[in-house]
Amino acid sequence: MKRINDPYEVDEGVPSVEVFRRLRADAGLSNKAPEAVALALPNTWYGVILRHEGEPIGMGRIIGDGGTAFQIVDICVHPAHQGRGLGKRIMAALTGELERRAPATAYVSLIADGPARFLYEKFGFADTARHDSIGMYRSMSSGS
Repeated sequence: MKRINDPYEVDEGVPSVEVFRRLRADAGLSNKAPEAVALALPNTWYGVILRHEGEPIGMGRIIGDGGTAFQIVDICVHPAHQGRGLGKRIMAALTGELERRAPATAYVSLIADGPARFLYEKFGFADTARHDSIGMYRSMSSGS
């Protein structure tokens, strides 16, 4: 999806293991082991890579079972390119694909870190606490 005179392009797909790890690190996201990334990327339901003049500078993925449950993950944009509406372009591509292919009864979730919640709210995501739910997680490295 390229706009006229726009150095940014959102392409369908997932990056290589090395690029995935670099994009996460550049954006300040947690490190993932190469072995884990190699297992994860082929299981992406839908993914996009944000490029600046052909070079990957951001991404986003949807994972899930393809029918009832989906999760938006790995949304990131290199800090040098933030503040230009690029996260919004990634989210528009991801939510557009969900609207095209996900069943109407599917549940789509994500974890909003910090001010990213304001971006996600623009795409219809709401705080689960407002619905008498609480988001929970467990990191396998913590052992609890």
